[in-house]
Amino acid sequence: MKVIHAAHELGNGSRKVCVAIGVFDGVHLGHQQIIRQTVADARQHDALAVVVTFDKHPSAIVAPDRVPPQIFSRSQKLRAIEALGADALLEIPFDKSFSEKSGDVFIRELAGGLGKIHSLCVGADFVFGRKRSGDVELLKKLGAELNFHVHGLASVSLDGLVVSSTRIREAIRGGNLDAASQMLGRPYAICGLVVAGDRLGRQLGFPTANLDAAALVLPPNGVYAGSTRLAGKFYPVALNLGVRPTLAATKPQLRVEAHLLDFTGDLYGTEMEVEIGPKLRDERRFGSPAELREQIAQDVAAVRRMA
Repeated sequence: MKVIHAAHELGNGSRKVCVAIGVFDGVHLGHQQIIRQTVADARQHDALAVVVTFDKHPSAIVAPDRVPPQIFSRSQKLRAIEALGADALLEIPFDKSFSEKSGDVFIRELAGGLGKIHSLCVGADFVFGRKRSGDVELLKKLGAELNFHVHGLASVSLDGLVVSSTRIREAIRGGNLDAASQMLGRPYAICGLVVAGDRLGRQLGFPTANLDAAALVLPPNGVYAGSTRLAGKFYPVALNLGVRPTLAATKPQLRVEAHLLDFTGDLYGTEMEVEIGPKLRDERRFGSPAELREQIAQDVAAVRRMA
């Protein structure tokens, strides 16, 4: 999948394009429906399937006090979109200048940059442009003028409720990871770069990889069984989310620490994706590092039994 940051970079010549537009945080079942429709149109009409999204959530610019935490890291998002068959992804830098464009101007500029648009697919309630000036009705009006078809797809429902990024975040925060996975259409996983920690896990005999997950929505604090793949090899993981109350700190910080069973090596700077399974226990304070070490050994044994 070709990743571009301006429409003219597509370089498709005279070939038509079919376009999906959305924020696509989580690439959940509803998003997948939109992208699959776009890919199907492209295959049917010998066109390129192009997914248009943004480098950050629009609220980061237009409502910075209401920016939702991300469900997926950028790399997870790109992998999920590519897996659905998209030929290219246009990741538009969402800055103040872009936020001031009307919906009409945005679509006209997009059409001018991408070339001949055959179809454009969005969610039925999708709004875009300055002051939310664009919607499906505007797209249909522009489609009649610029000669492209418009799909405004209804939301996908699960258990009688609409699948949405907001609902998925609520499920993750509430620890209902099975529900989150169902709405995502794939097992829920945390992904982040491995960053330097204080090596206290190593001192306890259980070295951990510290994941940078500061921008992500996270499950409740506690210890979870999980798994990851590195260089094509599967590793069970004992994953700790929390502030480590037993290990005194003047400014406790939320950490995401992954102990990979039977792994040796340096992971700093590596991107790691950990699929999260059952919760083993809540986070709690122990009387001493020795008690904590004993409990971690029991956690690791439990993970090994589940692997």
